[in-house]
Amino acid sequence: MTPKVSIIMGSTSDLPIMEGAAKLLDELGIDFELNALSAHRTPDQVLDFARNAHARGIKVIIAGAGGAAHLPGVVAALTPLPVVGVPIKSSNSIDGWDSVLSMLQMPAGIPVATVALDGAKNAAILAAQIIGTGEPEVQQAVIRFKESLSDKVVKANQQLAAIKFKHKVG
Repeated sequence: MTPKVSIIMGSTSDLPIMEGAAKLLDELGIDFELNALSAHRTPDQVLDFARNAHARGIKVIIAGAGGAAHLPGVVAALTPLPVVGVPIKSSNSIDGWDSVLSMLQMPAGIPVATVALDGAKNAAILAAQIIGTGEPEVQQAVIRFKESLSDKVVKANQQLAAIKFKHKVG
């Protein structure tokens, strides 16, 4: 099996956040790989990974990082693939803002599609939507997933309707 999505993170301390992307890709039936790569500690490995990911069949890279969060931007500079950045509020971050801004403020020509702080699940959804533009079965999985979101709200409203208050109308 060839992975379509590569999930990378600066270190395994990011795994509690990044596993949200892995779980959702698993749920959608999209093959992926999961690795730790550090723009600062393993720059040669990052260079090799980024330059060769497309040749290995990867379609989208999800890159999570905290603190200075250079990993998504460095990878985006070296690959022709779309990179979805997940800023992570880490132990060495400034409330996560350093990570967010490291990904949002990329120079022209080096885009990183950036999701919310700790938003790995949204990164997986975006990756699936990108892949789904060329693969109808993935697009159908995304459609089913989004329909399930609506079902959750309908169920929530049914539960709220059952709650009684003295002055609640309806």
